Amino acid sequence: MLHPWQARLLVVESMWIWYRRNWRATVVTTVLNPIFFLVAMGFGLGSQIQPSGLTGGQSYAVYLMPAMLAAAAIQNAAGESTFPILSGFKWSRVYWGMAATPITPAQVATGQLLWIFFRLLFSGIVFAIVGAALGVVTGLGIVLSLVFAVLAGMAFAAPLVAFAATVQGEGTAFNPVFRFIVLPMTLLAGTFFPVSELPAAVRPVAWITPLWHGTELTRAAAFWQLEFWPVVGHVAYLAALTSIGVLLAVRNFRRRLGV
Repeated sequence: MLHPWQARLLVVESMWIWYRRNWRATVVTTVLNPIFFLVAMGFGLGSQIQPSGLTGGQSYAVYLMPAMLAAAAIQNAAGESTFPILSGFKWSRVYWGMAATPITPAQVATGQLLWIFFRLLFSGIVFAIVGAALGVVTGLGIVLSLVFAVLAGMAFAAPLVAFAATVQGEGTAFNPVFRFIVLPMTLLAGTFFPVSELPAAVRPVAWITPLWHGTELTRAAAFWQLEFWPVVGHVAYLAALTSIGVLLAVRNFRRRLGV
């Protein structure tokens, strides 16, 4: 009988074996794209933006860095929580193979989520190192920003994994997720400018997104402007989304794998 954590780590190990052989296929989307975005927006567009109250007195590239850490986590979470999950059920069918062993469907689901956590953490570390090399990291607060960014990514990943576990087709159900959730969230949830600059009617939509909460936390941590109750509120919201997503993912994996 496998210990539950041993079973989950076996799932992570299987994902690691695949990734070790195929990491080149993901490096552009998970690492290089956020870096290109940071350089283009932070140093390109940012060269035309003067430090002001809206940027907290920072240069635009410095202002953008912690928010891009959260946005990259969200975008990577979307990539890891859609087609790879469908593949595990429909194309590669690795989940069925796992479920035929002493590993339970619940452990398959939580092991998959644990792998996504490690992927977000690794990509975030690389991005933070590049940001430091570019001179847009202001201090050790970026370490806490990384923690908050991964939490925001998991708050998006867990419910999305639960949804992906219900998809039966060829993945067209994911197109609206990328077009109408991920892209607008990246543009309007405070990454490039404060949400307060949005029309009043649009702000509540930004407030319910995990990216807005992640951005508020990552910027506050990066610039050492943390306030107790706002931090508690943001973390509680993201933790609640993650917890609900994990429970739904476990339920949907059990249903689909017939247990």
